Amino acid sequence: MALSAADDRLRRAERQGLRLAIICRTAALAAALAWYILGSLWAGYTPRPTGLGALLAFTVLGIFGVMVIGTRYERWWLKYLIYAADILGICALFVWLPVSSQAEVPQIVAFRAYGIYYLFPLVAMACLSLSWRLVAWSGVVAVVGWWTAFAIIVAGMDRRLSWRDLPAEATAGDYEAVFLSIDFIGTGNRIEETGFLLTAALILAYAVYRARRVFFAQIAAEAERERERAERERISLTLGRYVPEAIATRLIADPDALAPQVRHGAVLILDVQGFTAFAAGRPPDEVIAALDAFLAACADAVTDHDGVVISFTGDGLLATFNTPLEHPQPEQAAFATARALSAAAQAHPFAIRVGIAAGPVAAGSVGSSRRQAFTVYGDTVNRAARLEALAKDLAETILVDDAVAARIEADARLRDLGPRQIRGLPSPVHVWAGPKGPTGPGP
Repeated sequence: MALSAADDRLRRAERQGLRLAIICRTAALAAALAWYILGSLWAGYTPRPTGLGALLAFTVLGIFGVMVIGTRYERWWLKYLIYAADILGICALFVWLPVSSQAEVPQIVAFRAYGIYYLFPLVAMACLSLSWRLVAWSGVVAVVGWWTAFAIIVAGMDRRLSWRDLPAEATAGDYEAVFLSIDFIGTGNRIEETGFLLTAALILAYAVYRARRVFFAQIAAEAERERERAERERISLTLGRYVPEAIATRLIADPDALAPQVRHGAVLILDVQGFTAFAAGRPPDEVIAALDAFLAACADAVTDHDGVVISFTGDGLLATFNTPLEHPQPEQAAFATARALSAAAQAHPFAIRVGIAAGPVAAGSVGSSRRQAFTVYGDTVNRAARLEALAKDLAETILVDDAVAARIEADARLRDLGPRQIRGLPSPVHVWAGPKGPTGPGP
């Protein structure tokens, strides 16, 4: 889609550039026509009808080209035809436009009096079309046309002098006799000038080609940035408003991360203790501001330990480790996050309860095509929720199940609370308690 749009943009730019090139070329021809008339009159010559007619015809051809570009009559070969007609027309003028009214003056003098530089502006103006093929085509046609005109003129000459007619030890008189002779054709000069012209045309063609490559590279980069922006927006809509850049980048790099899956992981559920009492009697904006600041700090703590906040649950949150992002030690990361959350609570007017459980976690995106949410579910999630609720009854800050405790280092100083029958679960759960934190909301 992006490359197709880029092609359309480039074609429009080519069309505008081609129109500009033909306008410049037509203006140059019109100026040449005026110069030819005024120059001839100033020199005391009568402008030749052949020259006037040729310049006028090329000017009309340019006007026709400008009118056709962008219409239904435009064809891909039109620009090649116009440039070939211009170049070959100039070459033809060197053949058929007499240098002098005197028949004894050979036409080869036109090559020496004027020169191939008349063709350089046409090749240069082809660059405005942004078509490297047109630039290369103009250079090749110019070389072929110039050599054809030269061959036609030389073939009609009775006497031809060239550089090889100079003796080995040429004197000034020898140079005058050969180089200044009206029969001097200068084949070597033709080789040099057409070589320079073709080289310049090919360099310009390559420069235009490179410019096009840069253009497409920029379009591709813009498309990639747009894709990443859309993907970040999708991830934000799926996981919630708070999706750190690092998390979004990792999820973009792994497109299957949000696909339905069952993976071993750890689930952490946090709830603010006594939030109802804290909110009572305070202005709503003060309550929301305090809660936002605290939950933002909590989300940072989860992210710092490579976890993902799946959802905010009013005055709490649900986070997972090793789903959707992989983590080699989800239990340790979840417990370290819980301790960081307890420390964060001390810097805010809240106390918290945290439940952590480890085991199989089912995860995936649910919802409609317009709005989806990433969710986790299963026994592990239920167990974490029940542990968080049990923490309230036991006046504990952090409760973990046996699966988490088995992976925690000994220096964590977990306290064994033994098996507990938890409401809503079919069998007792071996419960362990972590360090105690604040036991109620602050001032």
